Amino acid sequence: MIRFIATDLDGTLLDGDRKLPEEIFPLISALYGRGILFAPASGRQYANLKALFAPVKDEVLFLCENGALVKYQGRTLHLTPIRDDLLKGALEEIGKIPRLHPVLCGTEHAYIAGGTEKFRELAFEAYTNCVQTDSLESVIGREPVCKIAVFDELSAASHCIKLLPQRLGGLRTILSGDVWCDVSAPEASKGAAVRRIREIFGFEKKECIAFGDHMNDYEMLSECGRAYVTENAYPPLKKLIGKTVPSNTEGGVILKLKEILAGKEL
Repeated sequence: MIRFIATDLDGTLLDGDRKLPEEIFPLISALYGRGILFAPASGRQYANLKALFAPVKDEVLFLCENGALVKYQGRTLHLTPIRDDLLKGALEEIGKIPRLHPVLCGTEHAYIAGGTEKFRELAFEAYTNCVQTDSLESVIGREPVCKIAVFDELSAASHCIKLLPQRLGGLRTILSGDVWCDVSAPEASKGAAVRRIREIFGFEKKECIAFGDHMNDYEMLSECGRAYVTENAYPPLKKLIGKTVPSNTEGGVILKLKEILAGKEL
């Protein structure tokens, strides 16, 4: 029996225009009515996710900031911030590498300083509460920081992921998209968040199902008894997981949710 469903958004649930399929809302309500908890699991901030899922915001669990923050019905269930003493050094190291632009992702706001027009456009799209500031260092201590999202003008897989990990000791750096890497506390991940959710709600691993498309989804997929990637998934992750659903442009996750409600996965 399925009791918990977690899904990534960009490249997984969202369509080719990065929009949420409207039919997801009645599906979530139907799942909730059957005692199945649905969780958007994303690198996005809580404010953005809550606005995106506004029609069903009290029926879903929000797994935000790649698992560093979990919110349910307005309550914080899990928080794993980056220590303030590590933030300044991390920002300095990121600043030494050309064409990288950081977003400081707090529990309430995201902060950017400068950057290209494309970077600012993407930051304001992904972070509803996004603030432009003269200096990211001046923001440290204002609120807990869940992660540093790093935009790479070139390619995250061939550029920043090859440079940042060895420079950012004591922190976790992982690919989160074609042009994004995420830097977080070493113990923060979507997988760690799922483990905590299972503890709180008493879900067994076999009762959990997850969908993803990139490497920041790997731990989450591993923590669920049934795991799928979309056909458009990052090839190394696709090879690791094996089981697929149709691509995000074909509504693969929506199709699987309908199967679950029809009893084909129960």
